[in-house]
Amino acid sequence: MNAPLCTLRLAAVNIDGVLLNDTFSPVLHQLVTEWGGTYTAGLEQRLLSQTQSTAARVLAEATGVRATEQEVIQAYFAARERYLRTQPVRLIDGALPLLDRLRALGLGLVCYGGLGADHFERHLGERASWFTAPGYICTNDFRPGIREIAEDRFGLRREQVLFIDDAASFAARARELDVPFIGHPSSFEHGFQPALMRAAGARHVVGSLDEIDEALVRRLDREAGAGTVWQDAARPESAEVCV
Repeated sequence: MNAPLCTLRLAAVNIDGVLLNDTFSPVLHQLVTEWGGTYTAGLEQRLLSQTQSTAARVLAEATGVRATEQEVIQAYFAARERYLRTQPVRLIDGALPLLDRLRALGLGLVCYGGLGADHFERHLGERASWFTAPGYICTNDFRPGIREIAEDRFGLRREQVLFIDDAASFAARARELDVPFIGHPSSFEHGFQPALMRAAGARHVVGSLDEIDEALVRRLDREAGAGTVWQDAARPESAEVCV
């Protein structure tokens, strides 16, 4: 039997961009360009992993479109519905095996994202039993949601929760709070997330969910226990002994 993890107790996995394909960046890029704006790294950083109201304000300011926050939100979701007709929501390759590996390591699972619980139920409801109650947490009202998920919802210390997310702004906040983090940035051709995530100091960034294997999770478990998740210095590998 494999040794239990020493520090990590829960894996919090973002739904859109980690478990499901990124259907947000392409629509944001489309609206910015259609409305006369320039889609830059700085703008993308200000748009992703924000509340809908915040993103709407940023989008309106960046493009000069004359619309209320609610009108921008409505325009965004209408554009997204059109986009989904040709690029439907789907599970990312390796999503289910990833969840299975995390569970096999003894971690609880919770999913989170900016859309309502019906989004989770529609695409992952058949695996609801894999997740720890409440299963899914909508973070639209408290982005990015690190404290709320770890401390408020689960009563855990922040170093006990491994977050897996696709947004560089989330990575930056994770670094501020010194929480275990794995980045899975979008490969959207007009996006900037891989470079922004590296710039935020994320040390564990993967291009495929298959890269999040037992060895990587155990490494993060050691780093979480030692408080070195966000330290750049290489550390020697050592046997795991939980004390």
